[in-house]
Amino acid sequence: MEIRLDPHCASGYARISGKVGVCAVTSGPGATNLITGIATAYADSIPLVCITGQVNSELIGSDVFQEADITGAAESFVKYSYLIRNVNDIPRIFKEAFHIANTGRKGPVLIDIPIDVQKQTISKFSYPEKVNMRTYKPTVEGNAVQIKKVVKEVSEAKRPIICVGGGVHLSGAVAEIQKFAKENYIPVVSTMMGIGVMSSMDPLYFGMVGNNGRPYANRALNESDLLLMVGARVADRAVNRPDLITENKIMIHIDVDPAEIGKNVGPTIPLVGDIKHIFKKINEFEDKEDLIHKRQDWIDTLNRYRIEMAEKRPEIDTEKYVDPKDFINKLSIRLPEDAIYVADVGQNQIWSCRWHLVKKGRFLTSGGMGTMGYSIPAAFGAKMAAPNRRVVAVMGDGAFQMSMMELSTIRQYGVNVSVIVFSNKYLGMVREYQHYSLDDRYNMVTLHDTPKLSKIAEAYDMKYLRASSQKEAEKLIDDMLKNDECVLAEVVVDPMDLAK
Repeated sequence: MEIRLDPHCASGYARISGKVGVCAVTSGPGATNLITGIATAYADSIPLVCITGQVNSELIGSDVFQEADITGAAESFVKYSYLIRNVNDIPRIFKEAFHIANTGRKGPVLIDIPIDVQKQTISKFSYPEKVNMRTYKPTVEGNAVQIKKVVKEVSEAKRPIICVGGGVHLSGAVAEIQKFAKENYIPVVSTMMGIGVMSSMDPLYFGMVGNNGRPYANRALNESDLLLMVGARVADRAVNRPDLITENKIMIHIDVDPAEIGKNVGPTIPLVGDIKHIFKKINEFEDKEDLIHKRQDWIDTLNRYRIEMAEKRPEIDTEKYVDPKDFINKLSIRLPEDAIYVADVGQNQIWSCRWHLVKKGRFLTSGGMGTMGYSIPAAFGAKMAAPNRRVVAVMGDGAFQMSMMELSTIRQYGVNVSVIVFSNKYLGMVREYQHYSLDDRYNMVTLHDTPKLSKIAEAYDMKYLRASSQKEAEKLIDDMLKNDECVLAEVVVDPMDLAK
């Protein structure tokens, strides 16, 4: 028997609540099924405590039924792991686990508990008030000398740009970054995980960078004379040529994890610490000159690029299919401003990154690991953290089948989310790769006509909506948003449509 609470659900809860997400599973397959979720959380620095069952202590290492060395198997994907041998260590270990998960560069911590330890009684329970680990003391404040250097360079720059990553959300520093950008009149771009730090409609926001980002955002990055990389790993999807972004400019890298600074690109000014703490200090500096006048030409140039480099969308037969980009754009306009939008992985993720408009809500997705099947359980967790906010999960029909069993959990707990499936009967992103790289020699990417989503909705007692034309799409959005029912919406898109 396997009992589990999905780690993606815990991830969605953690990202919206700001607290540590918790998942618990049994030994053996229950534990090994956690690994993808743990790796996903580790790649995106999401704080989780993952509790696994284990066989009796004296049987560990003897290959008995449902024994798995989960601490060894997950070693490269956790911040730390514990195998509890003494029941009296449980209070200390749990206190440490939550502290480790939610401080420094956040991430998952694993606690493995043998069944005999679970059955024992703690002789004298005392939950520690504080954690004092000699080998774990992450830097928070930021070096004062380096902060002054940052302020000096920012004041002198004529073409500065801020690139924000997921670390800004994790540190709760959205307000501080927005204040800094506006007071210093600095344009902002984001990585995929940094979407939502700035409102999509903010005139200082110029979109997502990277291979699937906006061309004008990438150009802004390259032509700047000062780049502030804030809470971002400088990973390949955001910056595929790190050497280019450091040419002829001052590069400032701010991150809570010292291992990330200098790993992929060498900064001019490295600054280690919590982003919220650092930008609170930076924003205290009062001697700001008339930066709007100084940087207006730079902003005007970027606005011109935005117009000149606007992408032309391919023509879609809107009598037979829904244009997914237009659908996402219109949906996001209609959503409440604090809505939570959870994108899965594949073409739907790229469409969502480029065309969803974030107001004051959140955009969640699996970034570093790119885990298909993330959106449904993550949306469930997000709704549990914010029951009064509208939550939508958007995915392709391939990703839907990776975690559609979580619809049972959603219905069991009466959690109302809107599940939107872009149906094209393909693994769309893989098909697109085979189109470009293999001359349309398609292999193992066709999903044919299964499953029938109307039957799935009926099986889970969910309201079913379907749109196979642009006109029907408008009505679908209306029907979905006019009440709080749990909805499964099928949006039929052109099988040959492309991510960009």
